[in-house]
Amino acid sequence: MNIVLIGYMGSGKSTIGRKLAEIVDFKFVDLDDYIQKKENMSIPQIFETKGEIYFRKKEHLYLKEVLQLNNIILSLGGGTPCYGSNMAAILDAEDTHSIYLKSSIPSLVQRLTPEKAQRPLIAHLKTDEELIEFIGKHLFERSFYYNQSKQTVVTDGKSIAAIAEEIVAGLF
Repeated sequence: MNIVLIGYMGSGKSTIGRKLAEIVDFKFVDLDDYIQKKENMSIPQIFETKGEIYFRKKEHLYLKEVLQLNNIILSLGGGTPCYGSNMAAILDAEDTHSIYLKSSIPSLVQRLTPEKAQRPLIAHLKTDEELIEFIGKHLFERSFYYNQSKQTVVTDGKSIAAIAEEIVAGLF
């Protein structure tokens, strides 16, 4: 069985994924890290030197590659499910359970504000209002994809351990 974590940036996919991997004794894979290792460059470098179309093609290829593995917890980039046929690949993958980690806009703003400088997508936003509007727009655009997940877990006000336990309870 594979578990794929889907959600907006700051929803806790990597943190919860690592905890979940510990609990169920699966290997944790962050798709962005996997792409960076395979391509031998950072995601921003890939975008800068080869462009977004190249990145999205490689992202799809590596997603399918990782989905062939067994007993993994896979954390996706926030936009991954929304491009090409990535969500279909996840839903069609054998013995794969997709989970949408759903966080409210206020929760995401609280988590992302201290990390804004390290997040190229939002680094240019000056005010909380701009961040709120940006996240709201993205969540609206992406909800169609996110909501196709087999399970939704609301993360607001819950500890990492509690979220991981809720996911496990929904699997077995």
